[in-house]
Amino acid sequence: MPKRFRLTRRFPVAMTEDGYRRLKRFSTEAGLDEGEALSFLFEHFDSVTDKENLTHRLRLFNAELEARKS
Repeated sequence: MPKRFRLTRRFPVAMTEDGYRRLKRFSTEAGLDEGEALSFLFEHFDSVTDKENLTHRLRLFNAELEARKS
């Protein structure tokens, strides 16, 4: 019998509007709710990201972060 999927952790999350819209679109396309989609992405993080691209994008995001908070 397959193991039942349970969401055992809940935490408050603040997201940008762009990030939330992308999460909603991904979860809808995958047939998941937002929590399941986040669980999938983080459980399979290494296989769904390109390390070099991630590093570059993270640098860009961090460089823009302060301006985006204003």
